[in-house]
Amino acid sequence: MGGNQKTQPTYVKPSDEELRAKLTDMQYNVTQNNGTEPPFHNEYYDNEKEGIYVDIVSGEPLFSSKDKYDAGCGWPSFTKPIDTAHIVERADRSWIMERTEVRSKIAHSHLGHVFDDGPPKQGGLRYCVNSAALRFIPKEKLEEEGYGAYRSLFS
Repeated sequence: MGGNQKTQPTYVKPSDEELRAKLTDMQYNVTQNNGTEPPFHNEYYDNEKEGIYVDIVSGEPLFSSKDKYDAGCGWPSFTKPIDTAHIVERADRSWIMERTEVRSKIAHSHLGHVFDDGPPKQGGLRYCVNSAALRFIPKEKLEEEGYGAYRSLFS
């Protein structure tokens, strides 16, 4: 193996004590207790900057601004994840309905839900995600934050 090979970042879930110190009450409630933030009153629903969204808990890369669109629902919506390896889907039968919950793979953070009412030309999916589960990294800070491998998304 050559000495110039990049190593994959390691994503970990901090202890509950560390999470309570690091996250706001809303971020903790959403990611750890399957909470939901208010629509239209959250940090990223109308963010139009270029960059990626990572799990606020572990840093796992989740979504790109290239796949973000305005679904009119009040939460950030994406047509697909950056890499499905960082996403876990599971049945959610709460609130007297059946939905598909989306969680991050390593930290197991509750992100939101995926629906089949997204733009048909982009695959028909809508990943409806809580801003409180995300941290946005602008494209100009990808290298500095350790996500340089995703710079090619914006070339």
